[in-house]
Amino acid sequence: MLSADDHHRGVSRTHEHADRDAPGDAPPAPTLHKPRRSRGLVLVLLLAAAGGGGAYAYTRLRQPETKPKAVAALPIPVTLGTVDQGPFALVSNGLGTVQAYNTVQVRTRVDGEIQQVAFREGQTIHKGDVLVQVDPRPYQATLDQARSKKEQDTANLNNAKADLVRYTGLGAYASRQQTETQTALVAQLTAQVASDQAAIDNAATQLGYATIRSPIDGVTGFRQVDIGNIVNASGQSAIVTITQVEPIFVVFTAPEDQLPAITAALRKGDVPVEAWSSDGITKLADGKLALFNNQVDTATGTIRLKAVYENRNHALWPGLSVSTKMRVGIVATATTVPDDAVQHGPSGLFAFVVDESGRAHQRALKAGRSDAGRTQLLSGDVKPGERVIVTGQYKVQDGSLVADPHAAHTAQAGEPESGLQAEVSR
Repeated sequence: MLSADDHHRGVSRTHEHADRDAPGDAPPAPTLHKPRRSRGLVLVLLLAAAGGGGAYAYTRLRQPETKPKAVAALPIPVTLGTVDQGPFALVSNGLGTVQAYNTVQVRTRVDGEIQQVAFREGQTIHKGDVLVQVDPRPYQATLDQARSKKEQDTANLNNAKADLVRYTGLGAYASRQQTETQTALVAQLTAQVASDQAAIDNAATQLGYATIRSPIDGVTGFRQVDIGNIVNASGQSAIVTITQVEPIFVVFTAPEDQLPAITAALRKGDVPVEAWSSDGITKLADGKLALFNNQVDTATGTIRLKAVYENRNHALWPGLSVSTKMRVGIVATATTVPDDAVQHGPSGLFAFVVDESGRAHQRALKAGRSDAGRTQLLSGDVKPGERVIVTGQYKVQDGSLVADPHAAHTAQAGEPESGLQAEVSR
Protein backbone atom coordinates (compact mmCIF):
# COMPACT_ATOMS: atom_id res chain seq x y z
CA MET A 1 0.00 0.00 0.00
CA LEU A 2 1.48 3.39 -1.06
CA SER A 3 1.32 6.38 1.10
CA ALA A 4 -0.13 9.67 -0.01
CA ASP A 5 3.34 11.15 -0.55
CA ASP A 6 4.48 8.23 -2.73
CA HIS A 7 1.39 8.50 -4.79
CA HIS A 8 1.93 12.20 -5.27
CA ARG A 9 5.60 11.65 -6.42
CA GLY A 10 4.51 8.94 -8.89
CA VAL A 11 1.88 11.24 -10.40
CA SER A 12 4.44 14.02 -10.75
CA ARG A 13 6.93 11.74 -12.62
CA THR A 14 4.10 10.66 -15.01
CA HIS A 15 3.34 14.26 -15.86
CA GLU A 16 7.02 15.01 -16.37
CA HIS A 17 7.43 12.17 -18.91
CA ALA A 18 4.30 13.20 -20.68
CA ASP A 19 5.53 16.76 -20.98
CA ARG A 20 9.10 15.62 -22.17
CA ASP A 21 7.66 13.29 -24.87
CA ALA A 22 5.17 15.72 -26.26
CA PRO A 23 6.02 16.66 -29.92
CA GLY A 24 6.85 20.14 -30.85
CA ASP A 25 7.83 21.21 -27.45
CA ALA A 26 11.11 23.11 -26.85
CA PRO A 27 14.08 21.29 -25.27
CA PRO A 28 14.13 21.36 -21.56
CA ALA A 29 16.14 23.95 -19.80
CA PRO A 30 19.55 22.96 -18.41
CA THR A 31 19.50 21.43 -15.02
CA LEU A 32 22.07 21.14 -12.24
CA HIS A 33 22.91 17.38 -12.97
CA LYS A 34 25.93 18.12 -15.37
CA PRO A 35 28.66 18.35 -12.68
CA ARG A 36 27.66 14.91 -11.42
CA ARG A 37 28.29 13.37 -14.88
CA SER A 38 31.85 14.98 -15.01
CA ARG A 39 32.76 13.50 -11.68
CA GLY A 40 31.67 10.08 -12.86
CA LEU A 41 33.73 10.35 -16.02
CA VAL A 42 36.86 11.20 -14.02
CA LEU A 43 36.20 8.29 -11.70
CA VAL A 44 35.89 5.92 -14.66
CA LEU A 45 39.20 7.12 -16.11
CA LEU A 46 40.95 6.65 -12.80
CA LEU A 47 39.61 3.14 -12.48
CA ALA A 48 40.75 2.34 -16.01
CA ALA A 49 44.27 3.65 -15.33
CA ALA A 50 44.50 1.64 -12.11
CA GLY A 51 43.37 -1.47 -13.91
CA GLY A 52 45.91 -0.97 -16.69
CA GLY A 53 48.76 -0.48 -14.18
CA GLY A 54 47.81 -3.61 -12.31
CA ALA A 55 47.70 -5.61 -15.55
CA TYR A 56 51.18 -4.31 -16.53
CA ALA A 57 52.56 -5.15 -13.11
CA TYR A 58 51.01 -8.61 -13.24
CA THR A 59 52.50 -9.20 -16.66
CA ARG A 60 56.00 -8.09 -15.48
CA LEU A 61 55.83 -10.29 -12.43
CA ARG A 62 54.82 -13.28 -14.50
CA GLN A 63 57.80 -12.94 -16.85
CA PRO A 64 60.70 -15.36 -16.12
CA GLU A 65 63.82 -13.85 -14.47
CA THR A 66 66.84 -13.39 -16.73
CA LYS A 67 70.05 -14.83 -15.27
CA PRO A 68 73.23 -12.65 -15.40
CA LYS A 69 75.87 -13.79 -17.78
CA ALA A 70 78.86 -15.61 -16.18
CA VAL A 71 81.97 -13.40 -15.83
CA ALA A 72 85.30 -15.01 -16.72
CA ALA A 73 87.65 -15.41 -13.69
CA LEU A 74 90.55 -12.92 -13.67
CA PRO A 75 94.09 -14.27 -13.20
CA ILE A 76 95.71 -13.74 -9.80
CA PRO A 77 98.57 -11.21 -10.02
CA VAL A 78 101.89 -12.76 -8.96
CA THR A 79 105.60 -12.35 -9.58
CA LEU A 80 107.31 -15.13 -11.49
CA GLY A 81 110.89 -16.40 -11.49
CA THR A 82 112.73 -19.07 -13.39
CA VAL A 83 114.37 -22.35 -12.47
CA ASP A 84 118.06 -22.16 -13.43
CA GLN A 85 120.84 -24.69 -13.72
CA GLY A 86 124.56 -24.00 -13.47
CA PRO A 87 127.49 -23.60 -11.05
CA PHE A 88 126.46 -22.96 -7.46
CA ALA A 89 128.66 -21.95 -4.53
CA LEU A 90 128.20 -23.88 -1.30
CA VAL A 91 128.04 -21.04 1.21
CA SER A 92 127.68 -21.34 4.96
CA ASN A 93 125.92 -18.33 6.48
CA GLY A 94 126.58 -17.27 10.04
CA LEU A 95 126.57 -14.41 12.53
CA GLY A 96 129.72 -13.01 14.04
CA THR A 97 131.37 -10.20 15.94
CA VAL A 98 134.36 -8.14 14.88
CA GLN A 99 137.36 -8.54 17.20
CA ALA A 100 140.51 -6.41 17.28
CA TYR A 101 143.68 -8.12 16.11
CA ASN A 102 145.43 -6.82 19.24
CA THR A 103 144.16 -4.79 22.18
CA VAL A 104 146.52 -2.99 24.58
CA GLN A 105 145.63 -1.12 27.75
CA VAL A 106 148.43 1.39 28.17
CA ARG A 107 149.55 1.80 31.81
CA THR A 108 152.52 3.51 33.42
CA ARG A 109 155.43 1.43 34.74
CA VAL A 110 156.88 4.24 36.88
CA ASP A 111 155.49 6.69 39.39
CA GLY A 112 155.31 10.38 38.67
CA GLU A 113 153.43 13.34 37.33
CA ILE A 114 152.11 13.42 33.76
CA GLN A 115 153.77 16.34 32.01
CA GLN A 116 152.56 15.79 28.44
CA VAL A 117 149.86 13.90 26.51
CA ALA A 118 151.09 13.54 22.93
CA PHE A 119 148.09 11.86 21.30
CA ARG A 120 144.51 12.70 20.37
CA GLU A 121 141.57 10.51 21.17
CA GLY A 122 140.63 8.34 18.18
CA GLN A 123 143.98 8.98 16.48
CA THR A 124 145.63 6.34 14.30
CA ILE A 125 149.10 5.79 15.70
CA HIS A 126 152.10 3.61 14.92
CA LYS A 127 154.37 1.48 17.03
CA GLY A 128 156.89 3.63 18.92
CA ASP A 129 154.90 6.88 18.83
CA VAL A 130 155.06 8.88 22.08
CA LEU A 131 151.79 8.82 24.00
CA VAL A 132 152.49 10.26 27.47
CA GLN A 133 155.50 11.83 29.16
CA VAL A 134 155.94 11.25 32.91
CA ASP A 135 158.30 13.54 34.87
CA PRO A 136 161.74 12.04 34.04
CA ARG A 137 163.96 14.04 36.42
CA PRO A 138 164.15 11.54 39.34
CA TYR A 139 165.05 8.72 36.96
CA GLN A 140 167.63 10.85 35.15
CA ALA A 141 169.31 11.59 38.49
CA THR A 142 169.43 7.90 39.36
CA LEU A 143 171.03 7.16 36.00
CA ASP A 144 173.66 9.84 36.47
CA GLN A 145 174.46 8.50 39.92
CA ALA A 146 174.92 4.98 38.59
CA ARG A 147 177.25 6.19 35.87
CA SER A 148 179.38 8.11 38.39
CA LYS A 149 179.69 5.07 40.63
CA LYS A 150 180.85 3.00 37.69
CA GLU A 151 183.52 5.53 36.78
CA GLN A 152 184.79 5.46 40.36
CA ASP A 153 184.95 1.68 40.49
CA THR A 154 186.57 1.56 37.08
CA ALA A 155 189.38 3.81 38.29
CA ASN A 156 189.99 1.57 41.33
CA LEU A 157 190.00 -1.46 39.08
CA ASN A 158 192.65 0.03 36.79
CA ASN A 159 194.88 0.84 39.79
CA ALA A 160 194.49 -2.68 41.16
CA LYS A 161 195.42 -4.17 37.81
CA ALA A 162 198.57 -2.04 37.68
CA ASP A 163 199.63 -3.19 41.15
CA LEU A 164 199.09 -6.78 40.17
CA VAL A 165 201.36 -6.32 37.17
CA ARG A 166 204.07 -4.87 39.37
CA TYR A 167 203.80 -7.68 41.93
CA THR A 168 203.95 -10.25 39.22
CA GLY A 169 207.07 -8.59 37.70
CA LEU A 170 208.98 -8.69 40.99
CA GLY A 171 209.02 -12.44 40.87
CA ALA A 172 210.73 -13.86 43.97
CA TYR A 173 211.00 -10.39 45.49
CA ALA A 174 207.22 -10.28 46.03
CA SER A 175 205.56 -12.62 48.44
CA ARG A 176 202.99 -15.08 47.21
CA GLN A 177 200.44 -13.63 49.61
CA GLN A 178 200.74 -10.15 48.15
CA THR A 179 200.32 -11.47 44.64
CA GLU A 180 197.23 -13.52 45.49
CA THR A 181 195.66 -10.66 47.47
CA GLN A 182 196.15 -8.27 44.59
CA THR A 183 194.68 -10.78 42.16
CA ALA A 184 191.55 -11.10 44.34
CA LEU A 185 191.25 -7.31 44.56
CA VAL A 186 191.28 -7.02 40.79
CA ALA A 187 188.51 -9.64 40.51
CA GLN A 188 186.48 -7.87 43.18
CA LEU A 189 186.68 -4.50 41.45
CA THR A 190 185.88 -6.10 38.10
CA ALA A 191 182.65 -7.47 39.56
CA GLN A 192 181.89 -4.10 41.09
CA VAL A 193 182.19 -2.40 37.73
CA ALA A 194 179.85 -5.00 36.21
CA SER A 195 177.34 -4.29 38.98
CA ASP A 196 177.63 -0.60 38.29
CA GLN A 197 176.84 -1.25 34.64
CA ALA A 198 173.75 -3.22 35.64
CA ALA A 199 172.63 -0.29 37.81
CA ILE A 200 173.13 2.02 34.86
CA ASP A 201 171.04 -0.23 32.63
CA ASN A 202 168.26 -0.36 35.21
CA ALA A 203 168.26 3.40 35.67
CA ALA A 204 168.19 3.90 31.90
CA THR A 205 165.25 1.51 31.65
CA GLN A 206 163.31 3.37 34.33
CA LEU A 207 164.06 6.61 32.57
CA GLY A 208 162.78 5.10 29.33
CA TYR A 209 159.55 4.06 31.06
CA ALA A 210 158.92 7.71 31.88
CA THR A 211 158.26 8.23 28.15
CA ILE A 212 155.26 6.01 27.38
CA ARG A 213 155.20 4.84 23.75
CA SER A 214 152.69 2.87 21.68
CA PRO A 215 153.56 -0.83 21.59
CA ILE A 216 151.49 -1.54 18.42
CA ASP A 217 149.91 0.10 15.39
CA GLY A 218 146.30 0.93 16.09
CA VAL A 219 143.66 3.46 17.04
CA THR A 220 143.50 5.17 20.42
CA GLY A 221 140.33 5.25 22.50
CA PHE A 222 139.18 7.67 25.18
CA ARG A 223 141.89 9.19 27.40
CA GLN A 224 141.43 8.21 31.03
CA VAL A 225 144.11 10.41 32.66
CA ASP A 226 144.80 14.10 32.05
CA ILE A 227 147.92 16.27 32.32
CA GLY A 228 149.03 17.03 35.88
CA ASN A 229 147.74 13.81 37.43
CA ILE A 230 150.02 11.52 39.41
CA VAL A 231 150.22 7.99 38.08
CA ASN A 232 151.52 4.94 39.91
CA ALA A 233 152.93 1.72 38.55
CA SER A 234 150.76 -0.21 40.99
CA GLY A 235 147.53 1.40 39.77
CA GLN A 236 145.02 -0.58 37.70
CA SER A 237 143.59 2.30 35.65
CA ALA A 238 144.77 2.47 32.05
CA ILE A 239 145.80 5.75 30.51
CA VAL A 240 144.32 4.79 27.14
CA THR A 241 143.31 1.67 25.22
CA ILE A 242 144.76 0.96 21.77
CA THR A 243 143.11 -1.47 19.35
CA GLN A 244 144.77 -2.82 16.23
CA VAL A 245 142.29 -2.77 13.32
CA GLU A 246 144.65 -3.55 10.42
CA PRO A 247 144.32 -6.49 10.10
CA ILE A 248 141.24 -7.45 12.09
CA PHE A 249 139.35 -10.59 13.07
CA VAL A 250 135.74 -11.70 12.81
CA VAL A 251 134.67 -14.47 15.18
CA PHE A 252 131.58 -16.41 14.01
CA THR A 253 129.95 -19.79 14.41
CA ALA A 254 128.99 -22.64 12.09
CA PRO A 255 126.94 -25.83 12.69
CA GLU A 256 128.99 -28.77 13.80
CA ASP A 257 127.83 -30.92 10.88
CA GLN A 258 129.70 -28.57 8.51
CA LEU A 259 133.04 -29.19 10.22
CA PRO A 260 134.14 -31.98 7.79
CA ALA A 261 133.45 -29.74 4.78
CA ILE A 262 135.32 -26.84 6.38
CA THR A 263 138.30 -29.03 7.21
CA ALA A 264 138.42 -30.40 3.67
CA ALA A 265 138.24 -26.90 2.21
CA LEU A 266 141.12 -25.70 4.41
CA ARG A 267 143.32 -28.56 3.18
CA LYS A 268 142.80 -27.41 -0.42
CA GLY A 269 143.74 -23.77 0.28
CA ASP A 270 142.28 -20.49 1.48
CA VAL A 271 138.58 -20.50 2.39
CA PRO A 272 136.93 -17.18 1.42
CA VAL A 273 134.76 -15.54 4.06
CA GLU A 274 132.76 -12.42 3.23
CA ALA A 275 131.66 -9.99 5.94
CA TRP A 276 128.27 -8.30 5.43
CA SER A 277 126.23 -5.88 7.48
CA SER A 278 123.95 -7.46 10.07
CA ASP A 279 120.91 -6.96 7.79
CA GLY A 280 122.69 -8.77 4.96
CA ILE A 281 122.38 -5.85 2.52
CA THR A 282 125.83 -4.25 2.40
CA LYS A 283 129.06 -6.14 1.77
CA LEU A 284 131.80 -4.83 4.09
CA ALA A 285 134.98 -6.80 3.41
CA ASP A 286 136.54 -9.89 1.87
CA GLY A 287 138.71 -12.12 4.01
CA LYS A 288 139.75 -15.69 4.58
CA LEU A 289 139.33 -18.30 7.28
CA ALA A 290 142.24 -18.22 9.74
CA LEU A 291 141.36 -21.04 12.14
CA PHE A 292 138.56 -22.83 13.96
CA ASN A 293 138.35 -23.59 17.65
CA ASN A 294 139.80 -26.77 19.10
CA GLN A 295 136.45 -27.98 20.42
CA VAL A 296 132.74 -27.91 19.59
CA ASP A 297 130.32 -26.13 21.91
CA THR A 298 128.13 -29.00 23.13
CA ALA A 299 125.46 -26.62 24.45
CA THR A 300 124.72 -25.10 21.03
CA GLY A 301 126.11 -27.72 18.65
CA THR A 302 128.28 -25.13 16.90
CA ILE A 303 131.96 -24.47 16.43
CA ARG A 304 133.60 -21.05 16.63
CA LEU A 305 135.71 -19.87 13.71
CA LYS A 306 137.93 -16.86 13.13
CA ALA A 307 138.41 -15.07 9.82
CA VAL A 308 141.02 -12.39 9.13
CA TYR A 309 140.57 -9.25 7.02
CA GLU A 310 143.07 -6.60 5.89
CA ASN A 311 140.50 -3.87 6.66
CA ARG A 312 142.39 -1.08 4.92
CA ASN A 313 139.21 1.04 4.67
CA HIS A 314 138.28 0.44 8.34
CA ALA A 315 134.85 -0.89 7.33
CA LEU A 316 135.08 -3.39 10.21
CA TRP A 317 135.30 -2.06 13.76
CA PRO A 318 135.82 -3.97 17.01
CA GLY A 319 132.53 -5.06 18.55
CA LEU A 320 130.51 -4.68 15.32
CA SER A 321 127.92 -7.38 14.63
CA VAL A 322 128.13 -8.79 11.11
CA SER A 323 126.79 -11.65 9.05
CA THR A 324 129.29 -13.96 7.33
CA LYS A 325 129.26 -16.00 4.14
CA MET A 326 131.88 -18.74 4.02
CA ARG A 327 132.34 -20.62 0.74
CA VAL A 328 133.35 -24.22 1.35
CA GLY A 329 132.93 -25.54 -2.22
CA ILE A 330 131.28 -25.20 -5.63
CA VAL A 331 128.74 -27.50 -7.28
CA ALA A 332 129.42 -27.59 -11.02
CA THR A 333 125.79 -28.23 -12.06
CA ALA A 334 123.01 -27.37 -9.64
CA THR A 335 119.29 -26.60 -10.03
CA THR A 336 118.31 -23.43 -8.23
CA VAL A 337 115.20 -21.31 -7.65
CA PRO A 338 114.70 -17.88 -6.06
CA ASP A 339 114.67 -18.05 -2.27
CA ASP A 340 111.12 -16.66 -2.01
CA ALA A 341 109.78 -19.39 -4.28
CA VAL A 342 110.34 -22.03 -1.59
CA GLN A 343 107.26 -22.26 0.68
CA HIS A 344 106.55 -24.20 3.88
CA GLY A 345 103.46 -26.42 3.93
CA PRO A 346 101.95 -29.11 6.15
CA SER A 347 103.75 -31.80 4.15
CA GLY A 348 107.06 -29.98 3.86
CA LEU A 349 108.63 -27.59 1.37
CA PHE A 350 106.98 -26.86 -1.96
CA ALA A 351 106.85 -24.37 -4.82
CA PHE A 352 104.16 -23.29 -7.29
CA VAL A 353 105.15 -24.09 -10.88
CA VAL A 354 103.25 -22.24 -13.63
CA ASP A 355 102.55 -24.08 -16.90
CA GLU A 356 102.16 -22.59 -20.38
CA SER A 357 98.45 -21.91 -19.87
CA GLY A 358 99.12 -19.86 -16.73
CA ARG A 359 97.89 -22.48 -14.25
CA ALA A 360 99.79 -22.92 -10.97
CA HIS A 361 100.65 -26.41 -9.75
CA GLN A 362 102.08 -27.25 -6.35
CA ARG A 363 105.31 -29.27 -6.47
CA ALA A 364 107.02 -30.80 -3.43
CA LEU A 365 110.78 -30.35 -3.18
CA LYS A 366 113.80 -30.59 -0.91
CA ALA A 367 115.97 -27.49 -0.54
CA GLY A 368 119.68 -27.19 0.19
CA ARG A 369 121.86 -24.16 0.83
CA SER A 370 121.14 -20.61 -0.25
CA ASP A 371 123.46 -18.05 -1.84
CA ALA A 372 122.96 -14.73 -3.66
CA GLY A 373 119.17 -14.94 -3.40
CA ARG A 374 118.86 -18.47 -4.84
CA THR A 375 118.34 -21.85 -3.18
CA GLN A 376 119.76 -25.13 -4.35
CA LEU A 377 117.20 -27.89 -4.99
CA LEU A 378 118.31 -31.32 -3.81
CA SER A 379 115.21 -33.11 -5.10
CA GLY A 380 111.73 -32.42 -6.46
CA ASP A 381 109.67 -32.45 -9.66
CA VAL A 382 110.99 -29.07 -10.80
CA LYS A 383 112.90 -28.77 -14.08
CA PRO A 384 115.27 -26.06 -15.36
CA GLY A 385 113.53 -23.42 -17.45
CA GLU A 386 110.15 -23.70 -15.69
CA ARG A 387 108.50 -20.69 -14.13
CA VAL A 388 107.82 -20.52 -10.40
CA ILE A 389 105.84 -18.06 -8.29
CA VAL A 390 108.10 -15.81 -6.23
CA THR A 391 105.53 -13.50 -4.57
CA GLY A 392 101.75 -13.59 -4.17
CA GLN A 393 101.49 -17.28 -3.14
CA TYR A 394 99.03 -16.53 -0.33
CA LYS A 395 96.23 -16.07 -2.91
CA VAL A 396 97.16 -19.07 -5.05
CA GLN A 397 95.81 -22.61 -4.84
CA ASP A 398 96.64 -25.66 -6.88
CA GLY A 399 95.20 -25.04 -10.36
CA SER A 400 94.68 -21.28 -9.97
CA LEU A 401 95.05 -19.04 -13.00
CA VAL A 402 97.90 -16.59 -12.44
CA ALA A 403 99.68 -13.87 -14.38
CA ASP A 404 102.72 -11.65 -13.85
CA PRO A 405 101.73 -8.04 -14.65
CA HIS A 406 105.36 -6.93 -14.52
CA ALA A 407 106.36 -9.48 -17.10
CA ALA A 408 103.47 -8.42 -19.36
CA HIS A 409 104.45 -4.77 -18.99
CA THR A 410 108.02 -5.63 -19.85
CA ALA A 411 106.97 -7.62 -22.89
CA GLN A 412 104.69 -4.82 -24.05
CA ALA A 413 107.48 -2.30 -23.66
CA GLY A 414 109.74 -4.51 -25.74
CA GLU A 415 107.30 -4.72 -28.69
CA PRO A 416 108.02 -2.48 -31.72
CA GLU A 417 106.10 0.76 -31.74
CA SER A 418 103.37 1.32 -34.29
CA GLY A 419 103.63 4.13 -36.84
CA LEU A 420 101.51 6.45 -34.71
CA GLN A 421 103.43 5.67 -31.58
CA ALA A 422 106.72 6.18 -33.37
CA GLU A 423 105.52 9.47 -34.74
CA VAL A 424 104.39 10.60 -31.31
CA SER A 425 107.71 9.55 -29.87
CA ARG A 426 109.54 11.59 -32.48
